[in-house]
Amino acid sequence: MKAIFISIGDELLIGQTVNTNAAWLGQECSRRGIRVERVIAISDDENEIKSELNNSIEKADLVLITGGLGPTKDDITKHTLVDYFETKLVRHEATLKQIESFFAARNRPMLEANTQQADLPESCTILPNPNGTAAGMWFEKNAAIVVSMPGVPYEMKAIMQDEVFPRLEERFQLHSLYHRTIMTQGIGESFLAEKIKFWENHVRESGLGLAYLPSPGQVKLRLTSREGKSRAGEIDLLFDQLEKDLPLYFYGRDEVTLKEVIGSLLRQNGQTLGTVESCTGGGLAAEIASVSGASEYFEGALTTYSNQLKHDLLSIPMEDLQRYGAVSREIAKAMAVYGREKLCVDWCVSTTGVAGPTGGTAETPLGTVFIAVASENEVTVRDFRFGDNRERNIQMTILSALNMLRCSIVGLTSD
Repeated sequence: MKAIFISIGDELLIGQTVNTNAAWLGQECSRRGIRVERVIAISDDENEIKSELNNSIEKADLVLITGGLGPTKDDITKHTLVDYFETKLVRHEATLKQIESFFAARNRPMLEANTQQADLPESCTILPNPNGTAAGMWFEKNAAIVVSMPGVPYEMKAIMQDEVFPRLEERFQLHSLYHRTIMTQGIGESFLAEKIKFWENHVRESGLGLAYLPSPGQVKLRLTSREGKSRAGEIDLLFDQLEKDLPLYFYGRDEVTLKEVIGSLLRQNGQTLGTVESCTGGGLAAEIASVSGASEYFEGALTTYSNQLKHDLLSIPMEDLQRYGAVSREIAKAMAVYGREKLCVDWCVSTTGVAGPTGGTAETPLGTVFIAVASENEVTVRDFRFGDNRERNIQMTILSALNMLRCSIVGLTSD
């Protein structure tokens, strides 16, 4: 089955909104064996919508449309579809009751524009929207299926999961793909490929698909079986081998995050954590605290951007700050050690560096970062050389700090 996605909205074209719907649809369709041919973003324009529908219906078995179904006048998708499929609007009572319940539950007044959202094309199959007021619509033309859904991501996802995918799976014998992902941090794509080249050869010879999915500070490895879950055990064994061979870099499977892994380890050990940050400006603490239940192990953070605060809050001697400089192994170590004492925690992670794009020197060029992890018995300090992009440097510092902490907790020595 071939699919085309049509995303409607001027906000997508001008970059005001990122098209996360297309990314999610691509992942979910591919996982079910639906091949995505194209992804198109167009404006809320009747002629544009009709033109893309003509092109897509000729080339694909499934056309998924998102956006343009709101209650305001600029949302014209429903009326355009009525005209395109030569039908008319009729009041859909079940949808009207759902909309009334939606507003009543929120103690909000219901406007006529909201009532009119229950006026839906007579010739389509209505797909209930449990999370909003714009129902989904399923049309068929020339052996192609056209599904129109709201652009709000959580509303679209619910309609796809509850209505669209079950209908497709029942009607067509979709040949589901089986994906598993392994997560790594602290090693670049090319270096990782070199380390696992024999493993990769074995994977490809076995007929499994392998994809490298790099992002700043991380590389995901995705294995794909076209025979569905029948090869799940084989994939697990391959991942077990990588976990054994790459313990410093491997931290989990299937989109688990480092912050979640850290939380699980600290809970298991009954230990607490704090951070002392300079170049990350509290970003590391925010990442850790974003996990539900983080209060069980995360005590808090000190953001000591200036030398004066490093002295006042952490009691780092001013002469040490002047002698070594704030961006140094010595000060990173002192921040973690003193921070652990001040915060009364089992583990303390510190960050100090030159995030850029200004502030670098010959001795400490842009992207220089020192990270330290302190426990009761030892302190690990590592230096990194990232780039000159401030946002990326901060992101990579946070990920590197979390992985250093993971390695320390499980007793691994970072390289």
